Amino acid sequence: MSDRAAKLVSRLRKGIEKTVEAFGSLESGEWDVVVYAEPYPWNARDLLAHFVSAEAGLLELAQDVAAGGPGTPEGFDYDEFNAREQRRLAHAPREQLLDDLIAARQATLKRVETLEETALDRRGYHPALGEITVEAFLNAIYGHQLMHIRDLVRVVDRAKATALPAS
Repeated sequence: MSDRAAKLVSRLRKGIEKTVEAFGSLESGEWDVVVYAEPYPWNARDLLAHFVSAEAGLLELAQDVAAGGPGTPEGFDYDEFNAREQRRLAHAPREQLLDDLIAARQATLKRVETLEETALDRRGYHPALGEITVEAFLNAIYGHQLMHIRDLVRVVDRAKATALPAS
């Protein structure tokens, strides 16, 4: 495994640990706090479902680019993709979603561990970031979750602060 791939693996492992820790620290009522209101309300469970589908989808796109493909197809609508995936995963229990996310990250790690150095420099289209390298694609998988986890923690902390009784 190249040094670049090893750094990506390390970063992706740290990222999933932070993600699992954040979801594991949620108390029962905190799962219902709305993290995003637009384009439709997403609570913590919806965010977890989003991570499951995004991890698999982004890995598939990164693999396509690594193999010389274009990545995201022209006309791809990620809001529609997210809505469709939320419907598909609507009845999956949180515990299953967390297990599925961990399994998806393991698949990502395995793929990164086997990537040739030259594949990291291939360019293709990411659904939100446009044309980027495979290395940037994989870094985006890491950053995507941490960005959303930051928002989740902020919203939960704000909800806790407003729920505290006055002294």
